[in-house]
Amino acid sequence: MQFQQLAYFLAVAETRHFTRAAELSRVAQPSLSKQIRNLEEELGAALFSRARGNITLTPAGEALLPLAQRILTDMETARREVQELAGMRRGRVRLGATPSLCAGLLADALARFHARFPGIELHVEESGSRDLIRALGRGELDLALIILPLHSSDPAFVTTPILRESLVVVSSVAAPRPTRQAAMRITDLRDLPLVMFRQGYDVREATLHACRAAGFEPRLAVEGGEMDAVLRFVEAGLGVAVVPSMVLKNRPGLRGIPLAQPRLLRTIALAHRKDVEPSHTAKAFRRGLMNYLAQLSQAELGEDLEVITTGEP
Repeated sequence: MQFQQLAYFLAVAETRHFTRAAELSRVAQPSLSKQIRNLEEELGAALFSRARGNITLTPAGEALLPLAQRILTDMETARREVQELAGMRRGRVRLGATPSLCAGLLADALARFHARFPGIELHVEESGSRDLIRALGRGELDLALIILPLHSSDPAFVTTPILRESLVVVSSVAAPRPTRQAAMRITDLRDLPLVMFRQGYDVREATLHACRAAGFEPRLAVEGGEMDAVLRFVEAGLGVAVVPSMVLKNRPGLRGIPLAQPRLLRTIALAHRKDVEPSHTAKAFRRGLMNYLAQLSQAELGEDLEVITTGEP
C-alpha cells in the first residue's frame, strides 16, 4: 500500500468522480484509476461501487476512509516536523478552541506567541468542545482547548487541566434585572426565557442538566445559536443565557449575574492525541500558553476564573 494510492482513494471518496479526482490530484485519469485498482487488489476488496457512473463507497471503502484520512494527516505532520528549520523559524500550529476562549484569554496568548515566533503559522479552529474532540481525533488539529469531562469512552487523548471557570447568567442592560438578589439560583431560571446554544456546546448540556436536576424543563426563547449569536440575542432582549464569564469582556450591553451556590463550574483543558507526539511548534505553543497563564494575576483573571496549572520551562 502506497501513500499516493491512499491520496487518490480519498480524492475519489470526496468527489465521487474519477475524472474530477484526477484533476484535483493533477494526474491523468487512467493512472489514477489504475492505482485505485492496484489498491483494491492488494486489499482484496472493492472500495467503490461503479454502477452506471454512480460512484459510491463499498463497506470496505467506508472502513478504509477514516484510516486513510488519519494516515495521510499523520504523514503530513511528520513531513512538516522534519522540514522545520532550527530556531523555530517556520512551522505551524493547528489549534482548536471554544468560542469563549477565542473571545477571551486566547487572543493575548496568540499575540505573545506570534511576536516571539513570527514565522510559525497559527491556524485556529473555533467550535464547540465535542466538535473539537472529533477534529483532534481525526488528526485535523495539533492541540485543542476543550471542556472536561470529554463525554467519550475513547482514551486516546492526553488532557492537562489549565483553568477553572464559573458560569454566569447574562441579561440585557436595557431589560429589567431578572432578580433583586446579588446572585441567582438555578430555580430562578424556571420562569425566564432562555437563549440556548446549539448542540455540541458543553454550556448547553451543563445548563440543561442543572435545570433538570432542579426539577424543571427550561423555557427556551431561541435555540441553536453560536456564542456571538447567543450574546446578540440576549442584548436584543430575547431572554437570558448561561454563559462563561470571560465572554462578557467588552460587552457593555450585557449584565452578568453570578450563580449562587452550588455554582456551575467548568474545567478547561489542553488536549492532544496520545498516539501522536506533538510537533516542536505545538510543544512551544503549549509551553508559552501555560507560562502566560501562570503569570496572570487574579485581578487580570477576574473572580470567576482560576488558573489550575503551572508554567512549563
